[in-house]
Amino acid sequence: MHRIRVWDLPTRLFHWALALAVLGLVVTANLGGNWMVWHMQLGYSVFALLLFRLVWGFVGGHWSRFAHFVYGPGQVLRYIRGQGDQTQAVGHSPLGALSVFALLFILSAQVGTGLFSDDEIAFFGPLVSLVSSDTVALLTWYHKNIGKPALILLVVLHILAVLYYRFVKRSDLIGAMIGGDKLLDRHTQNSADSPRERLLAVLVLAFCVTAVWWVTGLGTT
Repeated sequence: MHRIRVWDLPTRLFHWALALAVLGLVVTANLGGNWMVWHMQLGYSVFALLLFRLVWGFVGGHWSRFAHFVYGPGQVLRYIRGQGDQTQAVGHSPLGALSVFALLFILSAQVGTGLFSDDEIAFFGPLVSLVSSDTVALLTWYHKNIGKPALILLVVLHILAVLYYRFVKRSDLIGAMIGGDKLLDRHTQNSADSPRERLLAVLVLAFCVTAVWWVTGLGTT
């Protein structure tokens, strides 16, 4: 067996930070009231994390790059039929990749619409002044009635898929996302995870936080 570094530390920290932030978003949205202050701050955090993952998908470790888990329809079908390539079991599988992209898309839509949402009580997004009241109403409706349940559904499906792999397929995805390594029956590409890559991740995150600060300030200029 070969121990392969699949998930670099920045990818693992991103994953667990995003999971905690999404949990916090759902809880604070349901509590309402003054908890919406935390809801907005968590939304900004998710915004920065999504930007980080977008950049890291091009400059991160080998198995974290989009180029290594973007699959065509034919590859997905072959994987479902059990005819997939062995390398597809190293990082994100074709079905796992679909789950990842769906979550990133829905989260991006939630963050985007949240920036323009208004609860008509005490809290509103930082960019509501840039669009019409009709647009604010539409985006708020989507944020509350479409995006929120869709996000919860995808998170539940994601958790169920992880449990299925753990107890049915005997593949410990959680352990790999904690420790970073997988034990494989053949040697394959390791993800770079040296201090150099980690410093790069810090710089990328700093850039993303600055970008979020700039974007959220557009409504006050």
